[in-house]
Amino acid sequence: MIKFEKYHGTGNDFIMIDNRENQVHAEVLSSVSSWCDRRFGIGADGVILIEEHPECDFNMIYFNSDGSKSFCGNGSRCAVIFARSLGIIENEARFMAVDGMHEAKIDEDYRVHLKMADVKDIEEHDEYFFINTGSPHYIKYVSDLEEMDVVQEARAIRYSERFEKEGTNVNFVGLGKDRLMVRTYERGVEDETLSCGTGVTAVALSAAGDECGKYEALIQTLGGTLEVAYDKIDENNFVNICLIGPGEKVFEGVINA
Repeated sequence: MIKFEKYHGTGNDFIMIDNRENQVHAEVLSSVSSWCDRRFGIGADGVILIEEHPECDFNMIYFNSDGSKSFCGNGSRCAVIFARSLGIIENEARFMAVDGMHEAKIDEDYRVHLKMADVKDIEEHDEYFFINTGSPHYIKYVSDLEEMDVVQEARAIRYSERFEKEGTNVNFVGLGKDRLMVRTYERGVEDETLSCGTGVTAVALSAAGDECGKYEALIQTLGGTLEVAYDKIDENNFVNICLIGPGEKVFEGVINA
């Protein structure tokens, strides 16, 4: 019997498990895809394990719904809220993820400010950007964001010759009045999700002006609004990147594994 809690960050949803006593073993993780199934399972975009770490408050292990591992920005924010509920942290956290150590804090509005890894290389092509913000992201600005068939167009990119082997997330971006509008197809989920934290972060970096300095961006996803703040210190070098948004508990239950 495995206890779990369901969380979401702007509609990007996760099965959260306290695995500090290692009750979830490798053979159980073959069930990740069935747990995430929205008709025959709990339903989620991914599974997150919180484990002990010798140097940080906790170790976060993230599995996409197909069982593959990656880094997840929205999942990390939910993990911080979950860790607080477990008494592991109060309002600040240092945790380890697949792409390295991260820091986070919870503000008075219960939003998580998640420090992302520095980004030192951006590919800018005629029709798209390619940026790795802990997970790889293809970014294309479009004029018909609401009407487009995101899944069909994104799959053609994700399974193209360049990206088929390693995969990539695909983000389509429109320009709103005071914010960027984003729809994201996530590898590992192999479908459009309501929000993607690393995708939102990549989109914000792609929108930086030519000048160096401090930037802030509002990003509207299908599941809600996120903020990204960062410093641009030269053409391809971004530091102090912070993804800001909520993480909310939905329900809890038990898996009969």
